[in-house]
Amino acid sequence: MKNKMIYLSAALAFVLFASCKNDAKTAISENAQTEEYKGKEIGSEHDAEIDKLVSQMTLEEKIGMLHGNSMFSTGAVERLGIPELKMADGPLGVREEISRDSWAPAGLTNDFATYYPAGGGLAATWNAEMAHTFGNSLGEELRARDKDMLLSPAINMVRTPLGGRTYEYMSEDPFLNKKIAVPLIVGLQEKDVMACVKHYAANNQETNRDFVDVQIDERTLREIYLPVFEASVKEAKSYAIMGAYNKLRGEYLCENDYMLNKILRDEWGFKGVVVSDWAAVHSTVKSLKSGLDIEMGTPKPFNEFFLADKLLAAVKAGEISESEIDLHVKRILRVLFQVKAMGGGERAKGSIATEAHYQDAYKIAAEDIVLLKNNNNALPLKLDGVKSIAVIGNNAVKKNSLGGFGAGVKTKREVTPLEGLKNRLPSSIKINYAEGYLERYDEKNKGKLGDITLNGPVTIDELDPAKVQEAVEAAKKSDVAVIFAGSNRDYETEASDRRTLKLPFGQEELIKKVLAVNPRTIVVMIAGAPFDIDEVTKKSPAVVWSWFNGSEGGNALADVILGKVNPSGKLPWTMPKNIMDSPAHATKSFPGGKSVNYAEGLLIGYRWFDTKNIAPLFPFGYGLSYTTFALENGKTDKTSYASNEIISVSVDVKNTGKVDGKEVVQVYSSKADSKVTRASKELKGFKKVLVKSGSSETVTIQIPVKELAYYDVSAKKWTVEPGKYTLKIGNSSRDIKTEIAIIIQ
Repeated sequence: MKNKMIYLSAALAFVLFASCKNDAKTAISENAQTEEYKGKEIGSEHDAEIDKLVSQMTLEEKIGMLHGNSMFSTGAVERLGIPELKMADGPLGVREEISRDSWAPAGLTNDFATYYPAGGGLAATWNAEMAHTFGNSLGEELRARDKDMLLSPAINMVRTPLGGRTYEYMSEDPFLNKKIAVPLIVGLQEKDVMACVKHYAANNQETNRDFVDVQIDERTLREIYLPVFEASVKEAKSYAIMGAYNKLRGEYLCENDYMLNKILRDEWGFKGVVVSDWAAVHSTVKSLKSGLDIEMGTPKPFNEFFLADKLLAAVKAGEISESEIDLHVKRILRVLFQVKAMGGGERAKGSIATEAHYQDAYKIAAEDIVLLKNNNNALPLKLDGVKSIAVIGNNAVKKNSLGGFGAGVKTKREVTPLEGLKNRLPSSIKINYAEGYLERYDEKNKGKLGDITLNGPVTIDELDPAKVQEAVEAAKKSDVAVIFAGSNRDYETEASDRRTLKLPFGQEELIKKVLAVNPRTIVVMIAGAPFDIDEVTKKSPAVVWSWFNGSEGGNALADVILGKVNPSGKLPWTMPKNIMDSPAHATKSFPGGKSVNYAEGLLIGYRWFDTKNIAPLFPFGYGLSYTTFALENGKTDKTSYASNEIISVSVDVKNTGKVDGKEVVQVYSSKADSKVTRASKELKGFKKVLVKSGSSETVTIQIPVKELAYYDVSAKKWTVEPGKYTLKIGNSSRDIKTEIAIIIQ
């Protein structure tokens, strides 16, 4: 995949949320932590039938199942009733159908789908139930399109704020990552569809992703980069894993025996299939023996794949045995039986682009929006006496589903912020819209098809004087102004990392000019990754953070701005004041060249900021509400625990304000006298709860003592260090309300 379109196309990403079965107003259940979300193990009941099928297959038929037979399917054996394994791209919803042998759209009229919020938004809900709903909803859409596998979710760690796929990945924290990923996978696979979690592993940058060799110490690998994949296998029972492009310690990850065989299968007990990222395979015999099952790729003739004619020749030359081929074919057949693509049994029914699914997308969007600043209760907007509102910014009308291009979604509904306000505001209020800034890119790079991972999209940041004047005039003549700024999915994109945290297209200057003429200006950022909004935040009375937020994103945003929805989103990553404050940049270890050394080690994200006492612009887990909460009476059920026990942490959440709202209680652990290096605090539990105005709810969070373990490299096992620990209860990593000391025996 050497051109941008193909890179984008292969984005295969991660399933973005959906179907909340409970009304958004109901409290999150006491058991909404992922311990209740357990996937269904791949069964062995069809093994005899599978053995019989394999015994009847020719070598050519077997090899045909191990590689792409079209852009998104493997080979079938029709005479034996073995179907193609049909895959779908879909980080934001099920991708439109494309041609069998090229990336060109198939031109169908029935492949519209629901556009769901992006992964960063799902994580910002801090709500496992939303993740499960999301998986269920998307699973139904896949079944409606007769798909077997979703190439998603994308669950790599957010190592740098500049990452091109930060919008699609979930978090900088391994615990939050797994607590969102597991219910999503379970919800998806309940609909007889395979999740293909990706990109395994340490695929944390787009720059040089085809070949960059990640150097990472074993403890950091185990504690930071692998937990979400391990939980996807052990708890969610994911049926498929996608191997990444990059190398790890000198070996490509699609032919990495240590990662695919020793860890994934031998240690974790993975029983599913390993699928390559598109054109991520570099060998024939080595990749197969190292644990790869299916090679997918770009449009060269499918018989020229490493696991096609070359594999047939390798078997005939005695370089690999036919019994080795059988092993991989049986794995594929097992997952086809598992999702009832074979073997009879009633398969889950599908539905797509339904009102119910649009409402799933709405519920997630309404719960992921983060209120960053709200001086003097500037929000929600009070409409008494308001006759006009200026709506300013290209992002008020920008659509981010990308109409099917790349990993986009062809959707019949994408409500923009401007449309959302028009839908929600009374007709008596006049909306004065002005574009304000132009989304423009350097013409020298426009349409460039080469490898762009070293430079990314280059924006033109000079403002157009006429557009600025129009915006200023609109703000002047309006009672209130709302600026929609930030980013978009043309700027934040697979295949390139961003150059800078700076807002593109001259937006910061525009915001200052509008604020100068109308101090009642609300700033709404629409983006999937951190930006430098320090100056904007200082000058603006209220700042809201939204995401690439799906089919109903504009309606959800309008409901938050106008107060129908009380915002409850929390940041799933740290927003730095300066890029050089972030660990991968402070240690000068991003992006590397042919190799990259993760010099920050365990101190990714807030672990770095909190341990090094570096003040972020906004901390991990941060988000305001239209009400206020007090966390009181924090306690544990005991003071001392054995290593096999569960710590029960309870706290009273009191709503001390005037409106109902949801708060996320976060529990971090700390061990000051540890014999091993540790971060100053690590997230170990959280729960979201609805509390009525003036009421109090007791929240109980169960933390297995094993969550406090570190990975002992010399002993090659997880170890719970005995001694004193401090549990810190708060509503962000920097806002700790209560500390409780416990002893682990």
